[in-house]
Amino acid sequence: MTKMKIAFFEVTQKEKNYIKKKLSRNFDLQFYQEPLTDGFDSKAILDASVISPFIYSVVSAKIISQIKKLKLIATRSTGFNHIDLTAAKKRKVAVANVPYYGENTVAEHTFALILALSRNLHKAYVRTSSNDFSIEGLRGFDLRGKTLGVVGAGSIGVHVIKIAKGFGMEIMAFDSKPNHILTELLDFNYVPLDELLKKSDIITLHCPYNQFTHHLINMNNIKKVKKGALFINTARSGIIEPKALYYAIEKNIFSGAGLDVFEGEELLKEENQMLTKNVSVEHLETLLKRNILLRRENVIITPHIAFDSMEAIERILDTTVENIISFLEGKNYHKVI
Repeated sequence: MTKMKIAFFEVTQKEKNYIKKKLSRNFDLQFYQEPLTDGFDSKAILDASVISPFIYSVVSAKIISQIKKLKLIATRSTGFNHIDLTAAKKRKVAVANVPYYGENTVAEHTFALILALSRNLHKAYVRTSSNDFSIEGLRGFDLRGKTLGVVGAGSIGVHVIKIAKGFGMEIMAFDSKPNHILTELLDFNYVPLDELLKKSDIITLHCPYNQFTHHLINMNNIKKVKKGALFINTARSGIIEPKALYYAIEKNIFSGAGLDVFEGEELLKEENQMLTKNVSVEHLETLLKRNILLRRENVIITPHIAFDSMEAIERILDTTVENIISFLEGKNYHKVI
């Protein structure tokens, strides 16, 4: 009897070993370190019944049409904008995601960025690494009493609010679906986006990226931001218009920025490889802008690792395995379509 083929993409060796232990059934498991894109040689997975991509994969209509036996796309992420849902629905291919895995994980990384910027930890590290122990220019500021503006008060945003309360911060939030029970429990206020931009000392993004949040912060409202605010993005780069981000940093509207996501990150992951191929002027501009940001002392960029703790990765893999088994057994799973 032919084994059912399941293909996992963007998988490390440790993750591969973990999945093998969890999926003890008689499956033909295929593992690939690279993402699944139109450029991937798909011959080996044309008969796969299940594929499991991660954040840098782009599951296009072309890929979905090529894999004739495909029944389930089990993405190991909360977001699913990297999957062509229309094509999947047309082919009657189910899509599952991991809705909850790193609420506290991403929130903790958010505050790692906030604290690094507010207390100049990154500057101090570079200075002391050069055997320079002077303190000039390293004076920071307290978080206590500062106003934190949380854009997106969902599961991650709520964890951010809880941590912020521990620092004695004032909280305001913008969300399309206010939960007023939370405001009583956690003592914060929902406000319109413009008010949040005007009054927040620190702005942090935690909403999903979709057609409604695309360039939610843009050139039309960036000048409304309180002068000198810190900006944190551990959500998706598309929530802020790139032009607005660079403008705010250049004009010191943002006194600092902590970015775990940035424009074109999927293109810049393999920078050397990118530069050996024919790439568009647009992509090269993205690379240039990123390098300009890296040279600024008030900008910290981390390589999309806010989700990446040992515990969170295990939760992602556990949920993905549960999704696959539950789908095959006809049970409830975390269904997108």
